[in-house]
Amino acid sequence: MIMQRGGIMMWPLLALSLTSMTLAFERLWFFVSQNHPGQKSKIDRVGRLLRDGDIEKARLLVEVDRTVYGRAVSRLVNEKNINDAGMIDAVESQRHRLERYMPTLSTIISAAPMIGILGTVIGIISAFQVLSESAGTAETSELSKGIAEALITTAAGLIVMLVTLFPYNAFKAQIERTLSRLESLTASALTPQDEPVAETESE
Repeated sequence: MIMQRGGIMMWPLLALSLTSMTLAFERLWFFVSQNHPGQKSKIDRVGRLLRDGDIEKARLLVEVDRTVYGRAVSRLVNEKNINDAGMIDAVESQRHRLERYMPTLSTIISAAPMIGILGTVIGIISAFQVLSESAGTAETSELSKGIAEALITTAAGLIVMLVTLFPYNAFKAQIERTLSRLESLTASALTPQDEPVAETESE
């Protein structure tokens, strides 16, 4: 069994891989629910209402919306005075939802190769220990066991890192895209189209 051949360091790598896959699936489901095709039309509609100054209709439209967009707009339109500070606060209030579990995934990306290298060192130490105990007459099978442990843990650590790295970068791109949409959406409330244009008095 590969877990036995890889040595004790394979168990923390297995735990990291299971954690990584679980969090990746959770984040994938989250971003699909936030940015599915039907959501874009709703965002555009809310944005138009905010630009037209129809705050009450926008409030009703997002009242039961549990996405980051709905919650940000609800927070903004419930302010007494809609201003730049309120817009920033509305966007930043949703950042923690967008970045949830990202530090954990980042830690796994860094830790998995290090654990693999630790397993490599342990495997090499095991191989040299066999050589020293047998005074240079160790059987090939005994030496190959330590070498296999070293190589398997290295490979396992790199695999865990790679299968975490790709979704992590994809999620970072989704976070940036969603924050950009949030900023555009909330900024719509600051520039209603029906604002009167000031006329310059002629002397």
